[in-house]
Amino acid sequence: MKKFAMGSLVLLLAMSFVFGAGVKEDKKQFIGLAMPETHVERWQMDGAALKADAIAKGYDAEVAFGDADQTKQNAQVSDFITKGADLLIIGSINNGVVSAVADARRDGVEVIAYDRLIMDTDQYDYYITFDNFKVGQFQGRAIVEALGLATTTSVKYITLFAGSPTDNNAFYFFDGAMSELRPYVEKGVLKIVGPAPLASSDTANFTRIATENWRADLAKQRMENLLNGDAKNYVLDAVLAPNDTLARAIIEALLTDAKYINKIPVVTGQDGELASIKFIRDGKQAMTVFKDTRDLAKAAIILADAILKGETPNIPGARLDTETYNTGKKYIKSYLLEPINVTKDNYEKVMIDSGYYTADQLR
Repeated sequence: MKKFAMGSLVLLLAMSFVFGAGVKEDKKQFIGLAMPETHVERWQMDGAALKADAIAKGYDAEVAFGDADQTKQNAQVSDFITKGADLLIIGSINNGVVSAVADARRDGVEVIAYDRLIMDTDQYDYYITFDNFKVGQFQGRAIVEALGLATTTSVKYITLFAGSPTDNNAFYFFDGAMSELRPYVEKGVLKIVGPAPLASSDTANFTRIATENWRADLAKQRMENLLNGDAKNYVLDAVLAPNDTLARAIIEALLTDAKYINKIPVVTGQDGELASIKFIRDGKQAMTVFKDTRDLAKAAIILADAILKGETPNIPGARLDTETYNTGKKYIKSYLLEPINVTKDNYEKVMIDSGYYTADQLR
């Protein structure tokens, strides 16, 4: 009887081990998604798309928004690591994220920097974004073409805005735009009103046009100050605005000045936000640069999947760049997607026909 009981116990333990091992093997890998904020519309869409694509590929996934607070985002990353994340996709807020990235590397968790290069660290290997220099080129070229700078003999007036100085992309956007605008400034047909950096490397002046944390209220306030100060005795022909959120705030400020009620300057943008597409349709905003978050999210999860499987990434529509993006510690493997220039002429095809927005949303 004792022999029978002992044999049964051994059998039960063996079965428990087998089934337990089976459960462990079937456990889904977990991807933590840390997005910087929600006050810029596109980040909400990024977070949702990343989570949906990760789940569709068979992963567990959770998204957290940092509310533009790096301390909060670091705590969210730490929570993901504690929960057993196998990989993290981080759209950082500022360089304070480097400690969280170091924690991930210490625990063997891979990190993909998402749309914002994480600077001053060598503790991660992958970055995925759009061609941000080209984004700026689209913005600068839109101004060149709208003002006819290639053929004009009269002076046109522009004021410059840039994105957050804590976001490495802001420098690429600005330098891309100035690669198109600078020749006309030097030729004398384009005059910059207010601070006039010709490159982001002009740190003192770039800081003066930068917009901390991409905050619309700061952009609006600065535009109002310009209208009452440096730009008071000029009629602006264009405003270089780095994204749609700031563009609309700038336009709102411009419309408080009587001389712009019936003639809004050429104002650029980026992100294809719904409110800005309406502005473009209505002639208030000149253009935006659309970076389809669906494509970026899908590409990021394809990259994550390859990393977790130990495979060489093959991402349709993205090119690998190993020589441009340097954190200050090393060059990062960067996968770059192509942005799309959106104007009044093509917004329906790009934004509606693609299914990104519906026609009802634009009513």
